[in-house]
Amino acid sequence: MASIRKRVGIKRTSYEFTVSHTVNGESKPIKKGGFRTKSEAKAAAAELEAQLAKGLNPVTKKISFVEYFDEWIGLYKKDKVSTTTLKHYEYSLNAVREYFSGTPIQNINGQEYQKFLNWFGSNKAKETVAKVHGHIKSCVKDAIEDQLIQIDFTRKAKPHWTVQAKKSIEKHLNYGDSEQLLQTIWSKVDEGLGYSLLLLILTSGLRFGKAVGLTRKDFDFTENTIKINKTWGYKKNSLPGFGLTKNEQSNRTIRLDKITMNHFKELFNTTPTNIHELVFYSPESKYKVISNTNANNLLKKLLLELNIEPITVHGLRHTHASVLLYKKLSIHYVSERLGHSDIETTLKEYTHVITELRLQEEQDTVQIFESMAV
Repeated sequence: MASIRKRVGIKRTSYEFTVSHTVNGESKPIKKGGFRTKSEAKAAAAELEAQLAKGLNPVTKKISFVEYFDEWIGLYKKDKVSTTTLKHYEYSLNAVREYFSGTPIQNINGQEYQKFLNWFGSNKAKETVAKVHGHIKSCVKDAIEDQLIQIDFTRKAKPHWTVQAKKSIEKHLNYGDSEQLLQTIWSKVDEGLGYSLLLLILTSGLRFGKAVGLTRKDFDFTENTIKINKTWGYKKNSLPGFGLTKNEQSNRTIRLDKITMNHFKELFNTTPTNIHELVFYSPESKYKVISNTNANNLLKKLLLELNIEPITVHGLRHTHASVLLYKKLSIHYVSERLGHSDIETTLKEYTHVITELRLQEEQDTVQIFESMAV
């Protein structure tokens, strides 16, 4: 049973409670004061006793949301994610710092968090708000496990945004255009290393940073596979040299077609290597690999020659996935091949193809039962 004590100060009278608490056989009573009335002190003491009865570790010292989020990033994300991904978490931290400042995480409820999302999304695009919301949800989940808070204040929150995301002129090529592009790349593949890079990204679906991070040792010509477990710093805000992949799912081994693998086998046999054994090494480049700008310019040139609306090199990754889905490969396999963290990411990014396939599958279903009736 808690004891309540009245404290008379110079400026005001307040109340404090003392709750019996034992840790490892040693008495460690918990005290907390500053309550305006005796009833408030009793209610708080009762809540604390209820937590102790459930075996929960009571938190009597409040910690600011900014401080906890900062420590959480340092503990679970720093040195465990890529430099680019870490910058995204730091961006989320800055948003929390700007809005919540020194607010204790224990003082934030669902309404206050929704106000934060509304404020943050007042001049942001959907993807930006969703990413920050996702980071905070993960942090809050751990705060509950750490018994800092008992309620997930992000649970009912609805991300709010006002800015439409910038649309690229591309996203992906359709099956016919991708077939034309691949044939054209093959016809020019001996004219420069840039064509080999475009060939690899189109047939593997790799992100640019992972593609230029490949070394000769990553190619297994017996199994016709490539191992993806690192990136290469190819832009201004990247750390130089090799870096971590985005997440655990990004580390994978994928199989390529034999024709593409034979091309690289011959390339390795006929060209000199370099100190890092980088496949797409370019000594003239600032970052020592073929630049993203040059790769995009080469791709644009090829597509314009084919009278196809240009896409970016990253669009080749989308094209790769779209082709596989168009050919009705399992979305689970496509998700794994792309190194997505979960299948929801794949479903979201390739809704356009899935919708097209669903319409075709509806027609196929109707035809199946019509043919059975004849």
